[in-house]
Amino acid sequence: MSLIEDLAHFEKAADEVLVGADDLREHAFGPKPYVEIIVAERDEQLVGAALFYVKYSTWKGPALHLEDLIVAESERSRGVGSLLLEEVITVARARGYRRVYWQVLDWNVDAIRFYERHGAEMDPHWINAYVDVDARP
Repeated sequence: MSLIEDLAHFEKAADEVLVGADDLREHAFGPKPYVEIIVAERDEQLVGAALFYVKYSTWKGPALHLEDLIVAESERSRGVGSLLLEEVITVARARGYRRVYWQVLDWNVDAIRFYERHGAEMDPHWINAYVDVDARP
């Protein structure tokens, strides 16, 4: 949870975190998991995590959606993010999925460069959309 909270703070959205540790435990490790998590440790300390889940494209078939790739600030530029991203891609390939999707904030230039170095294509044509279920009547 601390990595998630750090990420939310970095993304200027600390007050938007609604999921707690119990929720995350249930959602990742409960009887019907929604998300999978790959973690990176150094000296028995959690230093990074990749949270992902299966999505389906009507044109491409099953794929993985990388919800978050989080690396502790002290571990950035030490290869942790690269290892996590490569492991997610390895999981997708092993399952026969054709793509890994994710989003990156347009102002996060370091992340954009990181992803481009790993062969990512940035798609300027799609606009993110969502409905906040709790806000609807």
